[in-house]
Amino acid sequence: MEMIVEAIVRNKQEALEAEKAGIDRLELVSNIQLDGLTPNVDVTKEVLNTVNIPVQVMIRPHNHGFFYLEDDNDLIKSTVDQMLNIGVRNFVFGALNKNKTIDETLITEILSMDSDIRITFHRAFDYSRDLEESYRILTKYSYGVERILTSGGAETCVDGQEKIKKLMKMSTNVKGPIIMPGSGLDKTNFMSFHQEVRASEYHFGKGVRHNQSYSGNFNQAFIHSVKNVNIFEI
Repeated sequence: MEMIVEAIVRNKQEALEAEKAGIDRLELVSNIQLDGLTPNVDVTKEVLNTVNIPVQVMIRPHNHGFFYLEDDNDLIKSTVDQMLNIGVRNFVFGALNKNKTIDETLITEILSMDSDIRITFHRAFDYSRDLEESYRILTKYSYGVERILTSGGAETCVDGQEKIKKLMKMSTNVKGPIIMPGSGLDKTNFMSFHQEVRASEYHFGKGVRHNQSYSGNFNQAFIHSVKNVNIFEI
């Protein structure tokens, strides 16, 4: 069974380069210096019409936390509607209540906009008050919330490794959303991390690029080494 490798891209050129390098799925964002915001609709349309691999689109209106006010909620839903109109069905999104629990109301409202919507709940998850509680809540929406991007509540996956292992076990036991580790993984630590965690999907930012920089080209050799790892035997 081959690993699924997802990578962040910002435009058509990067999307093409990522596909050529062997990336399986893209996360399209803007403003990577702010940890990724919603991309422009025209850029999104260009990417969708250019690559043959799945594209997930970030829905994040600002970087001022993951608790959204009413105006934010209206903007989020309006943006999702615009993206639906150009053919997007896969979104990267996350939202919390003031008490740092999952914002179930907003998740429900977005999923109700189209029965084909699929969501990767992003690292807002890591800022929730209790990761295992949050996982159980999101399991209720597994018809639309396919996976959770997480570093185990820590700055990097390596730091959050033990919590990720617990979440992986929960995912297996309840057949809930896939746990997709992401943050801080690169060619220096991936193999040792995977030996412990054994996820089936991984999310990369700078870690799959040369010079650990978004200005660098994709590291095809590393990407292929990750994809060729047998998930169950290492």
